[in-house]
Amino acid sequence: MTVARHSLSFILIAASTALGIAGTDLVLPAVPTLPKLLGGTAEAAQLVLAAFTAGAAFGLLLFGELGARFDQRRLLVLSLTAYAAVSALCAMSPSLDVLIGLRFVQGAAGAAAAVFAPGMLRALYGDSRAVSAIGLLGTIEALAPALAPILGLWLVALLGWRSTFNAIALLATLLALVIWSLRHRLPHVVARRGIGGYARLLTHAAYLRQALSHAFTLGALLVIVFGAPTVFVTSLGGSLGDFIAMQILGITTFAVAANVTSRLVARFGADRLILGGTSLSALGALAILGYALTGGGDTRWVTGLFLLLNTGLGLRGPPGFHAAIVAAEDDARGAALLVVAILLTTAFGTAVIAPFIVKGLVAIAAGGALLAVGAVLLLLLVRPPSSEAAKEAP
Repeated sequence: MTVARHSLSFILIAASTALGIAGTDLVLPAVPTLPKLLGGTAEAAQLVLAAFTAGAAFGLLLFGELGARFDQRRLLVLSLTAYAAVSALCAMSPSLDVLIGLRFVQGAAGAAAAVFAPGMLRALYGDSRAVSAIGLLGTIEALAPALAPILGLWLVALLGWRSTFNAIALLATLLALVIWSLRHRLPHVVARRGIGGYARLLTHAAYLRQALSHAFTLGALLVIVFGAPTVFVTSLGGSLGDFIAMQILGITTFAVAANVTSRLVARFGADRLILGGTSLSALGALAILGYALTGGGDTRWVTGLFLLLNTGLGLRGPPGFHAAIVAAEDDARGAALLVVAILLTTAFGTAVIAPFIVKGLVAIAAGGALLAVGAVLLLLLVRPPSSEAAKEAP
């Protein structure tokens, strides 16, 4: 394949993945206005976000199963088409209850790209270059949550809340048409039949070691991110601007680290880099916890220590995700179950620390540290059988 063909294929895959992520972040600025416009309460309006996440988890498992059986290129077009149609229906919702129900379906419909992207990138670039491609995709996935709310805020102010859903519908329709017309540019991922389903993966030591350590590391970072706005404003005397600065610096740090992983893997090996990055993330989380326990309250110090988590995740993320998919021997189901693990870990961690958020930085730092240290222990203590370990190594 030529470089140009690689680039176009990557753009199509990345755009599909980013658009799925935008289903949450583009709509986020509209949520506070929904009770007044559609009826209901502020608490119920939060279900607009929760329903999409729950639907996405269902859709990940569904497309993971379908992707192991049918042509993933056609399924991706079908997913985007359904995503566009349901998004348009969301824009026409007459009540908050109807919108919540449609958001579950919308989340499920738009989940295919997250499932198929890793396998398509492996088929496109080969295992030797897939880590670099996954790192670049991770950078795009990190930028989407930062930029989409800005666009969403502009749309809501200019055209109202329905415009955020109409924008998703329009973009998904256009992308589905482009991918259908250029589907020959995407690799045909050949499913391996007869290797078992999700039940096999749930007892597969090499896969679980990589998948859960990845989910715990990313979950640790997200638990801190989700609690930081409240902690910064109510406990540390900071502002949302301080939180935004932390996010921008964190995303930048992650992007730099993620895009040098392929060279570091070639020099040090994937296993060492995965363990080193995971350990660095844990060190960052423990450092924030230590700072909180000593009474520290400067958001600048928190931001500086937070960058250790982002650097560690950037270093271990691409090779760790790739190692999990390789160990699974089933790209679609392996990717689906891994992303579901990330969603569940983040949701559980956020829910557990929510009652203690009034305690400030200690609460979110403790939650993040427990998950980050757990990721390190998984890598150190869970050793797959030698036959599985050989397949696990990229």
